[in-house]
Amino acid sequence: MASTGTTIHSRTRSRTVVAAGLGVLILALIAAVLWLYFNARSALPQLDGRLAVRGLSAPVTVARDGHGFPTISAANLDDLFFAQGFITAQDRLFQMDGMRRYAAGELSEVVGEGQLKHDRQQRILGMRQAAQKNLTMTTPEGREHLEAYARGVNAYIESHRNRLPIEFRILGYSPKPWLPEDSLVIAAYMVQDLSSTPRHALNRERILAKLGPELTADLYVNTSWRERPPTVSHAGLDVQAPGKNDDKDEDDDNDDKSDSSVVELPGRLIATPPTTLFPNEQFFSDDLRAIGSNNWVVSGAHTISGKPLLSNDMHLGHQMPNLWYAAHLRCGQFDVAGVTLPGYPYVIAGHNQRIAWGFTNLGPTVEDVYIESFGDDGQYLTPEGWKQPERRQEIIHIKGKPDVAFDVLLTRHGPIVSELARGETRKLALRWTLYDGIRSPFFAVDAAQNWGEFRNAFSQFDAPGQNVVYADVDGNIGYQATGKVPIRATGDGSLPEDGSTDAHEWIGYVPYDALPRVYNPASGIIASANSRITPDGYANSLSTEWEAPWRVSRIYKVLESGKRFSASDMLALQTDVYSELDRFVAERIVYAVDHAKSPSSKARTAADVLRQWDGHMNASSAAPTIAVRSREELHRLLLESKLGKAGQENASDEEPSATLSWKSYQWMMSTVWLDNILQKQPQRWLPDGYSSYDDLLAAAVDAAVSDLDAPADLNSWNWGSQNPIEIQNPVLGKIPLLNRWTGTGALPQSGSMFTVKAVTGRTGPSERITEDLSNLDQSTLNLVTGEAGNFLSPYYMDEWSAWYTGFTYLWRFSKPVEQASGKHELTLEPAN
Repeated sequence: MASTGTTIHSRTRSRTVVAAGLGVLILALIAAVLWLYFNARSALPQLDGRLAVRGLSAPVTVARDGHGFPTISAANLDDLFFAQGFITAQDRLFQMDGMRRYAAGELSEVVGEGQLKHDRQQRILGMRQAAQKNLTMTTPEGREHLEAYARGVNAYIESHRNRLPIEFRILGYSPKPWLPEDSLVIAAYMVQDLSSTPRHALNRERILAKLGPELTADLYVNTSWRERPPTVSHAGLDVQAPGKNDDKDEDDDNDDKSDSSVVELPGRLIATPPTTLFPNEQFFSDDLRAIGSNNWVVSGAHTISGKPLLSNDMHLGHQMPNLWYAAHLRCGQFDVAGVTLPGYPYVIAGHNQRIAWGFTNLGPTVEDVYIESFGDDGQYLTPEGWKQPERRQEIIHIKGKPDVAFDVLLTRHGPIVSELARGETRKLALRWTLYDGIRSPFFAVDAAQNWGEFRNAFSQFDAPGQNVVYADVDGNIGYQATGKVPIRATGDGSLPEDGSTDAHEWIGYVPYDALPRVYNPASGIIASANSRITPDGYANSLSTEWEAPWRVSRIYKVLESGKRFSASDMLALQTDVYSELDRFVAERIVYAVDHAKSPSSKARTAADVLRQWDGHMNASSAAPTIAVRSREELHRLLLESKLGKAGQENASDEEPSATLSWKSYQWMMSTVWLDNILQKQPQRWLPDGYSSYDDLLAAAVDAAVSDLDAPADLNSWNWGSQNPIEIQNPVLGKIPLLNRWTGTGALPQSGSMFTVKAVTGRTGPSERITEDLSNLDQSTLNLVTGEAGNFLSPYYMDEWSAWYTGFTYLWRFSKPVEQASGKHELTLEPAN
């Protein structure tokens, strides 16, 4: 009995200890949640009333609309850009700091060695050095604007050291003062993000050595009969070509360590420390960058209002908060609204009182890889003999670890980047227009009042090369290609070249007036979507790798339908999910299965599903999954026999293989190669073991629907589950429970890489704009998630539903309409 009593007492005591421990855990959790809530709430920006700010010379008014978009009105430009920096920091300071650190390779300092690989890449590429060079090329006026913006950011940082965004507190650091060069390092990273990977030149070199010139030329196709260059007339319309005075009338018009003295997060809410805030994206990646943008403009002849409509949706990588920050900047006659880049002054895409503009990436070939010959003494060979390379020492600070120091070698072409190309043993130097220095045109663009001033402004735009569409309130429309594109003595940058001679040197740049452009074409329609923009016979090589023309073909087909358009029609086109590519593939599959010798029962079932499909990549549909998977299997079957199978070394996206395989072929026009194969069916590409392309296609679809994750009922294989989207805060998203309120969650989505609504799980439209030149107050704008970076703000996720479901919002501009729709007004006053 005594023993039994002791046992009961022991169990009771154990339960008491467990209960006490559970109680302590619950109290700790409650304390941590309260800490998070009150600290996040303390960082919410002041939106109303008056706020004294050191550094202003006169009061500045900041009026916000129902989505938190600010209209900043100042008496002088210095105060305007100061206030832009201050207000952007109110909403996006942690994002701004993360972007400059990511760009410059300075993340390890605050999150640890998980970002070391990325930081090494950015240091080797010399992004901060490029920004410093760009600062020396900035005009005195531009430098004043950058300095004013930096003072505004710093005024916010210094006045809110005890109310910083919660992410700073969780990571245990405080932001350094903002420098003008920080704005330019962010701009330099946008150049990097919109550049093609130099890895493609290295892979093309290996494929050429294995396959020879004929098959390699097939693979690296760079034209298509489906293309629609914006300066080329169609259907008998007479469009003026570049260089024929199409715009002459208008042209005649005129390094310290971070401060860690902040409160640490109590307890351990983060199960996995956020050592990787951002993806370790490789500049020399094997993979394609799934980025595609659309812009178009139609004249009043095609609109209900009789004035132009201009639409733009720039497709980029998703992040939380979204990349762009909407703002309206007003100072006297300087009156411009649109999307801005956090950390950088001006409006990037939008409109002022008279003109509107929008971008897509041109994708010029502006990076060349040179093979340098190094001797045993460390010198490298040049046409003038052996020379000593320069050395630049880099020191990466790592949180909780010793610093990492290393040297970057620089030749006459640029830095030695062999370390970035996995498996490469040669000394590779990178030549890049970024290293020549890039100028900013955006103040002049924001102020331009007509086509001539617009073109003159963009003549100062060096990188990243863009396609820009234009419209004005007088009814004119236009298109201008921009950017510095090198002219080479020989070659086009598509292969690595011998760096010891001058045979492949850059000998100049394509003159701005020789870049494609058009003004008021007879068709009244201009569009671009990253595909080829040069007409046949164009004198210069602008790009060796255009995007496939599926999107631009669809855009023109809709715009040339003959109807008169409204702004809602433009949104319908921006959210269009018809895939001309996959509809064509599906039709070819159906024919092949019907004519193949002995297709499997699964292949026949798949063909029957595709037989009823209309080509729309709807999330609820099974046909898109079957079409895409079958296309991918066909791609593999065609290439495996030529380039070899992929082994385990190819399994990691983080470590692309140095071994040649079918996966080594990554090309933006790879679907055009496949299109050509399916239409022409050349014998040289038919793999051994197949008597016809019908049998090959039947085998491809059979492999697709026999995959382990394919359901028994193919009609249940919906596309949305294969193409989900999830956007999450890089720090808060790693906190259990809280992450349910800081991101979108994983959701199915319609569309694909090849629809006008070009989407993947990580990329998509970063904004949707339509500008109505008949009444700018009827223009529309939709960001991805919202204006704010603080998850407790009502503007953190208020635009997500519209973006996801295909709606948008009116975007007010005139003073009376803005004032009538305003929700908040804050006056920034000079502090004593």
